[in-house]
Amino acid sequence: MTDEPVGYDCHRDHGPYAGVAAFLGRIAADRPRLAARHRVELHAIAPRLDHTARPAAEEEPIRFHPARRTAWLAYGAVEFVAAWAGRLRQPVTVRFDHVGEADETTRELLDILARRIGSSPLRLDRRDGGPRRTVAADPTPEAIRRTLGDSLARGFYHHAARTARSGRATVTPDGDLRHWWAFTTGLATALAALDRATEALDLYHEARAATDDPKITMSAAYATAMLYARHLPAADQDPAQARHWLEQALHLAAGLHDQRQRVLSTVFYEQGLALLDSRAGEPARALRLIDDGLARLTAVLALGERPQDLARLRHNRAQVHLAMGDPAQAMADLDTVIAHDPDNCEYYVDRAALHRAADRSRAAIRDYGTAIRLGPHLPEAYYNRAMLEQERGRPERARDDLDRVLAIDPGHLDAQIALVNLHVEHGAFDAAEAGARAGLALAPQEPALLCTLGLIRSERGSLAEAEDLLTRALAGDPELVEAWTNRAAVRFERGDVAAAVADLDRAVALSAAPVPRYNRGTALMRLGRWEDAARDFTHALAQPGLDRALRRDLRTELARCRRATTG
Repeated sequence: MTDEPVGYDCHRDHGPYAGVAAFLGRIAADRPRLAARHRVELHAIAPRLDHTARPAAEEEPIRFHPARRTAWLAYGAVEFVAAWAGRLRQPVTVRFDHVGEADETTRELLDILARRIGSSPLRLDRRDGGPRRTVAADPTPEAIRRTLGDSLARGFYHHAARTARSGRATVTPDGDLRHWWAFTTGLATALAALDRATEALDLYHEARAATDDPKITMSAAYATAMLYARHLPAADQDPAQARHWLEQALHLAAGLHDQRQRVLSTVFYEQGLALLDSRAGEPARALRLIDDGLARLTAVLALGERPQDLARLRHNRAQVHLAMGDPAQAMADLDTVIAHDPDNCEYYVDRAALHRAADRSRAAIRDYGTAIRLGPHLPEAYYNRAMLEQERGRPERARDDLDRVLAIDPGHLDAQIALVNLHVEHGAFDAAEAGARAGLALAPQEPALLCTLGLIRSERGSLAEAEDLLTRALAGDPELVEAWTNRAAVRFERGDVAAAVADLDRAVALSAAPVPRYNRGTALMRLGRWEDAARDFTHALAQPGLDRALRRDLRTELARCRRATTG
């Protein structure tokens, strides 16, 4: 590439990632080794780069991705571009045309790229105008349906919704029921993924009013059940309605003439019942449904056929075993699941959680790493790996992972809180305060961030501001032990020892940790209540796992109390 601007047409008529996919392809051709390290996200964004891959819609069965996956893809693609741009020897300007009319995937990636490239030689020229390429689109229902299926399978739901609406405009249920239903259910699937499940529910009601075709009404019944079980806003979810519609779907599945399809549909729908049973506190009943389903699937499937379906049931069973307090059996199921479907990041995240619970941190870190590669760049895997790295005494690795989480999802409050606390632990108060204030800009009443910012301001001598921040934290979470402890320290330093003791009374009531006892003992000594202070120091000394410095200080203060009471 040279400093002569290169133009890419980003108009949504060319589909998801229009313009940017071609730009990434050009870089990949220039830097194949770098592209190989970003193969997963590049294939997802620009599948033409992988000539051996099948279209996403041809993969059986289709795995529906969460809508937020596009942010994960964008992060990986931008890291790819940034690594390339960092090696440029001269400025390069890249022009992206029709950005205002681009698909949401394109705009999202360009927004992240503009924030990331910083002072590199790469310059972006983003325009709403520019030359248009001709779109040779096939307007037939069959072609629209293929495009819809591919967009759904790749998780590009805004484009899928537009495609489904255009398809619905070309057919009617009376004239072409098959395609009308495909466009209707495709639109409903896209809307549910985009947190617009109420609109999806209306579409299934419309389908039932338009036809009594048993296969369509069966599919609509199951989809309606899942909206009530999972996708509607929490206040509108209704397990009873979900169960009602699942029973309708099962009744219609029982009437299917093809015995194999009857088994497949029945088993699939029964997994919805198993979900409801598990949520209702009936894991044993859920387990029976899953075991029976696995037996029936195995009986009708050929060896090696539909491995992802079998993996999905075993994954469900692993979750039920975990709910029943049997992590060993859950682990055995997850090992089998991963052997059958090794490219699903969700399974590695679940297995990593089991490894972590069993103190197998190295195995957990390996599984989180695999999930990050396959996801790709799964924020929760980065976050959980950061927590493990911190526990293992590797703060720099933890900080790197937390930075990645926030680069992918700036609104990830848990990561923001963890990163701020990590900065505090290592005395980086400027970074900690900046992070806390950034988090509070997104969630002004977040108790943990208010508490940490209060601690930082107290360390910097702004005691009145610190007390106000800690009081706000306690208003949001009256059981936040750290806020009671920190406000007590501020009040003690401001000379209100009685108020400090009152705060520490609350902290001690909430936690058996030694620090609140130690602090309360110190405050009680200031009030001359030596025997009460001695009891706190003695109690704290009895706690297991005390670090050496705290144990020494407790013994010193206890000795002072004893001298005061005997002198």
